[in-house]
Amino acid sequence: HHLRAGDGSGRLFIVEQPGRIFILRDGQRLEQPFLDIVDIVGSTASEQGLLSVAFSPNYNQDGQFFINYTDTDGDTVVARYQVSADPNVADPASAATVLTIDQPAGNHNGGLVLFGPDDYLYIGMGDGGQAGDPWGNAQNTNVLLGKLLRIDVLSARPYAIPPDNPLIDQPDARPEIWSWGLRNPWRFAFDSANDDLYIADVGQNRFEEIHYQPAANIGGNNYGWDIMEGAACYEPDDCDSSGLVLPVVVYSRDMGCSITGGYVYRGANFPQLDGIYFYGDYCSGRIWALRHSNGEWQNAQVRDTNLSITSFGADAAGELYVTDRNGGVYRLVAR
Repeated sequence: HHLRAGDGSGRLFIVEQPGRIFILRDGQRLEQPFLDIVDIVGSTASEQGLLSVAFSPNYNQDGQFFINYTDTDGDTVVARYQVSADPNVADPASAATVLTIDQPAGNHNGGLVLFGPDDYLYIGMGDGGQAGDPWGNAQNTNVLLGKLLRIDVLSARPYAIPPDNPLIDQPDARPEIWSWGLRNPWRFAFDSANDDLYIADVGQNRFEEIHYQPAANIGGNNYGWDIMEGAACYEPDDCDSSGLVLPVVVYSRDMGCSITGGYVYRGANFPQLDGIYFYGDYCSGRIWALRHSNGEWQNAQVRDTNLSITSFGADAAGELYVTDRNGGVYRLVAR
């Protein structure tokens, strides 16, 4: 996973699963890691490890950033850190836990932390793992697993609940929840031009899916898992889909087996790509382009790569990048 700090420096920050963040400057990796917490990160299972970083919207002033990782017990930790006097090195002693969430299995940890256009921190949480959501977490609003969370980490420590969160006044619900019914949201992104939200949700054994939340939506969406997988019933076969928000794109297992969400292109180098959401698949290496045009969704495969696509990233200029499990970082270009 990699992105920019939004501080005008032009640096890219590369998150490495074992527990390090490196800085890429002018195409060169700085020798010293920005952060090295390998000793507190558990990454024995393929979906565990240091999974993302989010820089404060006021990073130039407050020097704060937030990370999401699985600890040595395999549980999710969201933590707050501070940059040191050296802008290329974080202060490891500044660590403060924001939130911990027990994980019953090694897979489906979600793991993305991302500041929304509202300056709240959004946290993607998988359903707890194994297969078929055996604990019923995704539909249970009493737990934080299988959810997209939304918390305020800038005005309170460890955090406050945004006053307009959708379940804030419901007795049988965690107030941190923004939406639910997710299996393993492996990357979500806000369109930097209009604040629309795209969520890629990894499927069980039939369908991978993309969910879309327009900017005006006030949350509280149920994306269907494990009542549904994609646009099909999962449990039971004659499920009731009323009240569920169905995906805008579904693809089946013959096209790939683990979706990796990307970004809407808003860079300057390729104006013909403006407004297109790019996403990929970890197993097949395929990359697709999705666009909303004249009230309809248009989806097309644009590349069939031999990469194991783990994430997408964006730099300060809005140019997009793709990361490969084998250590490669690639820039997305039109040709």
